[in-house]
Amino acid sequence: MKKMVVWTLAVVGCWCCLWEAASLTRGFVRRAAPYAHQLIDDVRALRRKADDKAKKKPRRRYTVHQRLEMHGPAARKKLRAKFKRADVPYPPKKLTFVGLKHERQLQIYAPDAKGQPTLVARYPILGASGTLGPKLREGDRQVPEGIYKIDFLNPNSTNHLSMRVTYPSAADRAQARREGRKGLGGEIYIHGKMTSAGCLAMGDRAIEEIWVLAADAHISNIDVIISPVDTRRRKIPAQHLKRQPKWVKDRYERIATSLKAL
Repeated sequence: MKKMVVWTLAVVGCWCCLWEAASLTRGFVRRAAPYAHQLIDDVRALRRKADDKAKKKPRRRYTVHQRLEMHGPAARKKLRAKFKRADVPYPPKKLTFVGLKHERQLQIYAPDAKGQPTLVARYPILGASGTLGPKLREGDRQVPEGIYKIDFLNPNSTNHLSMRVTYPSAADRAQARREGRKGLGGEIYIHGKMTSAGCLAMGDRAIEEIWVLAADAHISNIDVIISPVDTRRRKIPAQHLKRQPKWVKDRYERIATSLKAL
């Protein structure tokens, strides 16, 4: 009987201790809660302040000449080695950039001493959105397909360095007028980094070489061919052609003719 009484008292004592501890904890939480919320608010305010400061901090602006001073020596050393292996003079008088969507590769051609187009370099395309098929409108995330030029070297790109492709071309605009399409989009670039929406992302190290090469050859001497596949090696899938507007077949034939000449 005494053991039962002792056990009961022990249990009651434990419950009392637990109840008291819980009461103290609740009291502490009630008293500490305002301070905890204030601390969280302060941390959030500091984070917002830091974000605002980062946004307001102006990015340094560079000229094309300054970028060439920064990246030119290392890039030219690599480029001259590639051109020497291909037996092509550097800097070249003319360049052709061939973007192959299916192969995810950018090929660069330049004329040799006899004027024959020669493959001097290949670079993997690290990022390109969309599927096979031409760009038809803004926001479709398609990489254009056709024959273009380069009209601008951007030394202050958010993608490290970039060069603008002349999409939409006169052919793109004419076809859009015939179909009543508007809002074709634009600002298509070959650029650095690894992701892209409608452009060709080459990675930073590769774009430094390509960008310096474009500057040394001068952008007026560069042709750009963007093809769904390398038509010199494989046919364009029949199922793909069935899904495209009828005029696309003629464009692909012109692209194939240009590739065959390389």
